[in-house]
Amino acid sequence: MNIQTLLESKVKEGFLTLFETTLPSVEFQTTRKDFEGDITVVVFPMLRYKKGNPAQIGEILGEFLIKNVHEVNAYNVVKGFLNLVIDDKVYLKSFNSIQTQDHFGFSQKSKNVVMVEYSSPNTNKPLHLGHVRNNLLGYSVAEILKASGNKVYKTQIINDRGIHICKSMLAWEKFGNSETPTSTGIKGDSLVGKYYVKFNDVYKKEISTLTAEGMSEEEAKKQAPILLEAQQMLLKWEAGESKTVALWKMMNSWVYDGFEITYKNLGVDFDTLYYESNTYLLGKDVIEDGINREIFFKKEDGSVWCDLTDEGLDEKLVLRSDGTAVYMTQDIGTAIQRVKDHSDINGMVYTVGNEQDYHFKVLFLILKKLGFSWAKHLYHLSYGMVDLPSGKMKSREGTVVDADELMKEMTDTAKNISQELGKLDGYSEEEKSNLYRIIGLGALKYFILKVDPKKRILFDPKASVDFQGNTGPFIQYTYARIQSILRKATFDFSQEVDPSVLSLDIKEKELIKQLELYPDTIQQAADNYSPALIANYTYDLVKEFNSFYQNVSILGESNEIKKILRVQLASKVAEVIKSAFNLLGIQVPNRM
Repeated sequence: MNIQTLLESKVKEGFLTLFETTLPSVEFQTTRKDFEGDITVVVFPMLRYKKGNPAQIGEILGEFLIKNVHEVNAYNVVKGFLNLVIDDKVYLKSFNSIQTQDHFGFSQKSKNVVMVEYSSPNTNKPLHLGHVRNNLLGYSVAEILKASGNKVYKTQIINDRGIHICKSMLAWEKFGNSETPTSTGIKGDSLVGKYYVKFNDVYKKEISTLTAEGMSEEEAKKQAPILLEAQQMLLKWEAGESKTVALWKMMNSWVYDGFEITYKNLGVDFDTLYYESNTYLLGKDVIEDGINREIFFKKEDGSVWCDLTDEGLDEKLVLRSDGTAVYMTQDIGTAIQRVKDHSDINGMVYTVGNEQDYHFKVLFLILKKLGFSWAKHLYHLSYGMVDLPSGKMKSREGTVVDADELMKEMTDTAKNISQELGKLDGYSEEEKSNLYRIIGLGALKYFILKVDPKKRILFDPKASVDFQGNTGPFIQYTYARIQSILRKATFDFSQEVDPSVLSLDIKEKELIKQLELYPDTIQQAADNYSPALIANYTYDLVKEFNSFYQNVSILGESNEIKKILRVQLASKVAEVIKSAFNLLGIQVPNRM
């Protein structure tokens, strides 16, 4: 039984004994640093069950706990807060338990089976900064869900068909002179993206020409010759015309090769892949079944709709009048197909930007109406956009921040700052290069993941690579500092410290209390689908360690038992930093 569970039981017992009233629950919080104590009992909620002065009720309960709980050494009351000072032995026993756990913080209980979808790019351009946030969030949430005891499948649906794909194909066919990634040395996705931009340049010129000849802009946008050609190409693809399909396969293969490099450099992976070219017809049979069950209804023009007005939404189109599918049809079918492919799935997480909030609200409601039990375990991991100081990105105009270029810029920024600090004497060029990459990517990932997913981010590359403050490099540097301490600790520090022979320094106690929060933090991060909780917990742990490091001697401590404890504390802090950063997809260097 941990101390909080024990205290909850005793507070309830005391309340019943002292006030002859049953208390259903007890609210705890960490004692504020400006007051003496370790755990605080919040008295205010108790006033619902016992009227009176909260400070007086706190005093009466404090006296009861002192007499009946030997782990409580002292108490003080500040207004409606009962601050309890807990015996050092409690924290030493707790740390000894933490010490022996190889995967401390991870749940060993088997829970749900969840599929997490992220990335899901179009095959007409490289991944950009927006995709970076998507990938980092999806990958990290998948890892956090695993750590909290879930089985997880990571997946993406690749948007490999449609008019936008045909635009790149047509522009390459017209202007590409048969160039390839091999002949140009250009990464495949970047080469295809170049022709998406080329299409748009030609399209805008044609619109300008048509409007100059007297056509309205709206009509010119529809009648531009290159757009009409792209629409014809899409019809050929849908008809299975061999030349068009061969071109589609060739250019998509270039993009997949390029994506693979980006994913590897970003440090994300997938267990299963879905392709829109295989899924765009899924869902049509489900719609037909839904019509028979009166979940959907047909309008006079033959189009099929779902009436969601009872849920405060509107009517939603699920099949066009000509019988063709819309995105909603496809998403309904794909969700059902995924559960068929992985029969153990009982939940899904969709990592998609907040501009699709309404779409997913409708999708989940329709799947519930269709009677799928797993539909109540669907979650839209909605996130805000990433902005740059230079303004909004537009891929069709070639103004996006390419993910590969961003990662290179981050590595270069880390290199420049590290060289200015001059801390890399004795490193080989290969070691330096690897370290710059670890620091640069760590800075990028931490800067993005420390922010609540729902918030918009203004990303500043240079500010993220800072060795002070709430940044990835600051935490990485603390980890490397601890590794230096451990290399110098040439004695055996593996033996368990006997709680009965040692009292704790306040800094030791605070560090143990911070370590104790890690398992709950993982569970909260999983429950809220929020890597930000892990990131900011790690920063708090590092701040606590640095305060400990600055205020007590570790290797210079004369008391051997105390020295062993302090090295053990440092070692466990490093282990938790590495564990937490793994959940964020961030590496930690042994030297910096």
